[in-house]
Amino acid sequence: MSNDGATQDKERRAIPGLDPADLEPFIIKNPEALTVNLARSLENLGKAASEWLGPRESGEKQDLIAEPVTDLVRTLGKVVEYWVADPNRALQAQTLLFSTYAQIWMSSLQKAAGESPAPVVRDDKRFADAEWKKNPFFDFLRQVYTVTADWADKLVTQADGLDDHTRHKAAFYVKQITAALSPANFVLTNPVLYKETVAQNGANLVEGMKKLAEDIQSGRGDLRIRQTDMTKFKVGENMAVTPGKVIAEDDICQIIQYEPTTETVLKRPLLICPPWINKFYVLDLNPQKSFIKWCVDQGHTVFVISWVNPDERHADKDWGDYAREGVDFALETIKKATGEDKVNAIGYCVGGTLLAATLARHALEKDKRIASATLFTTQVDFTYAGDLKVFADEEQIRTIEKSMEAEGYLDGTKMALAFNMLRASELIWPYFVNNYLKGQEPMAFDLLYWNADSTRMPAANHSFYLRNCYLNNTLARGEMVLDGKKLDLKKVKIPIYNLAAREDHIAPAKSVFTGSKLFGGDVKLVVSGSGHIAGVVNPPDKKKYQFWTNGKVEGEYEDWLASAEETPGSWWPNWHGWILDQDARTVAPRKPGGDQLNPIEEAPGAFVRVRV
Repeated sequence: MSNDGATQDKERRAIPGLDPADLEPFIIKNPEALTVNLARSLENLGKAASEWLGPRESGEKQDLIAEPVTDLVRTLGKVVEYWVADPNRALQAQTLLFSTYAQIWMSSLQKAAGESPAPVVRDDKRFADAEWKKNPFFDFLRQVYTVTADWADKLVTQADGLDDHTRHKAAFYVKQITAALSPANFVLTNPVLYKETVAQNGANLVEGMKKLAEDIQSGRGDLRIRQTDMTKFKVGENMAVTPGKVIAEDDICQIIQYEPTTETVLKRPLLICPPWINKFYVLDLNPQKSFIKWCVDQGHTVFVISWVNPDERHADKDWGDYAREGVDFALETIKKATGEDKVNAIGYCVGGTLLAATLARHALEKDKRIASATLFTTQVDFTYAGDLKVFADEEQIRTIEKSMEAEGYLDGTKMALAFNMLRASELIWPYFVNNYLKGQEPMAFDLLYWNADSTRMPAANHSFYLRNCYLNNTLARGEMVLDGKKLDLKKVKIPIYNLAAREDHIAPAKSVFTGSKLFGGDVKLVVSGSGHIAGVVNPPDKKKYQFWTNGKVEGEYEDWLASAEETPGSWWPNWHGWILDQDARTVAPRKPGGDQLNPIEEAPGAFVRVRV
């Protein structure tokens, strides 16, 4: 017995650069228990497969996977064509890769000999655990993966003769493939996962596969990865709790007016037009983060459009309907509730794009009810629209339109997946690993709850958006037609506060900057720190991030930003000061609905509570 132990210890010491104690967590202690749990995890995996197959066998779900796969193969095929067309070029590419592999091998040998060679590859937070560098096998695996992923990316960026859209798509597809194939995503190639599986005798996989089946069931045949503990939040109870009333509704929205909290309020009411791709309460997550509550506390009479979560009845509702039955309906409601003819308006993301289009239509109609407009991370020119443009060529839009034909809407989970794919290494694979391989329950996080509370998109509305904005960029070109009228943003002369977020991956700051030049009036561009959400939802008392301001929007974005003035903290007070510059007059506080409208229900209303 002791001889066997001595022999094993000698064998472990024979592994260069590895102490025997380092191997202990990797040694299977209870193969019987592990075998039983692996069998149980396979059983749960079978249940997950059944949940996925069931809706497809019944005809409830119809996958159109062939078109995206065909597009991927066709796109990457063009990259391959470039490299194989010239044998010398192909040889150079292979030589570059294998020479880097050789460097990694030599570096590994030097480490085994007790040396400290210079790192061959960049650091990656997916490999932050010390075991990735301490264990020679995982260290080698980490480095080989990293250089291969970087090499694959260079094959795209250095392929001449590709048009911009094809190159953009190819880079996106390569990023998705390399993110999926990361050794961090598999039990046998991730030291943390392997040790945990050994320590728990595979119980983590049993629980993980159970969660996988549950998440496919909750997605009705599609995988809806849980990113937070959904049981910890409830809209109207600990989210979206700013006091107010629903004072009007039509087919596509409810109008909420919030209770005043100040002795006087600004004469001009404030209308917020949020995106319908997600729900409005990102601006009212909780009292500490709520932009809506903050505005109320600054003396604004706040009205918010709460969009319907559409179904087949709304299939034919397009942008014209959303402008008339959304923005215009809200303006009519504000007039009845307050008697005011002038309002300050805010549009967020696609809600801002709709607001800008409505302003252009109003300019043609001499409609002056909106006196100033604020746009949060809004694109009106989609030339630099980022990775979402990958999904917006003619073939892919036709595929999306085909998928919407049967039900009359795009399922919210598909749009959520598209957004998550923009940052797959942060929003998909870490949750895949933690939920299904570690078997852990995600932490409670209000923003991720909101992110998972997805909404459907009416077929006509979504088709109009994809074709007119991402595909043909008609609003920027003066070719968008709304209610029979061709729109021209140059005719929009009202003052505009245009907020971009420096790290935004949905509405890139350069895209917002470019769009600022299209309006006919004074535009104040402000660039906030962080991204699409955190760059907007940044309360002053948190003292986080910063924002940049500069003069007229002209030249190139990079030059404008380089000479801009940086101010620490939230941009919210800066915006409020800008609003006061437009009109600082005050009146007595207004109760929701005023004298003409009877409140329908308490905020946040019924529309926002509908889940898909």
